[in-house]
Amino acid sequence: MYVLIAPCIQNPACRARGITTDEDLRCFRLAVERCRRFSIEMVPLPCPETIYLGPDREPGSYLDLVGPMARPGRSHRDRHRLATDEFAALLDRLEAEVRAVIRERGEPPLAIVGVNSSPTCGVNTTYYSSVKQPGRGAFLARFPDIPAIDVEEFARYRVYLAGPLFSEAEQAYNLALRDLLEAHLFDVYLPQEVGDTSHTRCSEEHQAIFAQHLMALRDADIVVAVIDGADADSGTSWEMGYAYALGRRIVALRTDFRAVGHHERVNLMLEESATVVTAKENLPRALGSLIKASG
Repeated sequence: MYVLIAPCIQNPACRARGITTDEDLRCFRLAVERCRRFSIEMVPLPCPETIYLGPDREPGSYLDLVGPMARPGRSHRDRHRLATDEFAALLDRLEAEVRAVIRERGEPPLAIVGVNSSPTCGVNTTYYSSVKQPGRGAFLARFPDIPAIDVEEFARYRVYLAGPLFSEAEQAYNLALRDLLEAHLFDVYLPQEVGDTSHTRCSEEHQAIFAQHLMALRDADIVVAVIDGADADSGTSWEMGYAYALGRRIVALRTDFRAVGHHERVNLMLEESATVVTAKENLPRALGSLIKASG
C-alpha cells in the first residue's frame, strides 16, 4: 500500500521561495504521520519545477514562472516559461518514469497526494495564470486515471467517535465503528477507552475524563457521532455542539428508522450541523476514504 506524494510534503525546500506557511508545514507533518501510522509507503514524485527552474526560484503561475533561458538583460519575451515545448518534453519524461515505477510495483497507488495551487502538483486548483483556476496542475493532469487528494484534506484523518457508551451493545457497536474507520486509514479516539468507567468513580476522575475528551475534540479533524435512539444521547449532543463551535466537520450516523417529522430524523440542530448518513457502511465514503468500497 503506497501513495505517490508531492516531494515538497517531505522536503518543503522544493517549494518556491517564501510561500510555505506554518499551516502548510503542519499539514505536511500530519500527512507524513498518517502514512507512518498506517504503514503507507510514501513514494515521492519528481518535482518538475525544481528540475526545470532550480531550487531557489520566485513563486509564480504556470504562465509566469521563468525558465532556464532567463538571464539578466534579456527582454520579457526572451524568457522561457513553463508553457514551453521544453517543459512539456520534461513532463513527458517524468510521466514515463512515474508510470514505470507503478508497473514495477504491480499495484496502483492509493492516490496521489498533491498540493493545491501548485502549477504542477495542484489537485483541485492551480495557478495557471494570475488567478487560481479549477483543475489539476500540469504534472498531475498527466495522471487522470489515479485519484488525487490535496495534502490538506489528506492530513484530516483524526476522528473523535461520539456516541452512547453505557451498555455492552453500545460499546461493541462503537468498537465495530472504530475498526471500520481504522480499516479506512482514519485514526479514531474512542471515549469509552478513557478513564474509570465504574459508577463509583470520584469527582477527580470525572474532571480528568472531561479534560481528556476536550483535548481530543480540539485535536480531532472530524467528529463522527452516533445519533440513534428516540432522542440522541445527551453527551453526544454536547460533543457535537462543541465540535461545531470549534469549526470541526461532523458526520452523524443515524440508522434508527424512526423520524420526528417529514424532514427531521431526530433533532433539527444536530442534523443541520452535520452530514447525516443512515448506514455505517456509508461512513468511509462520507469521510473521504481512499480505500475503494470493494476493499
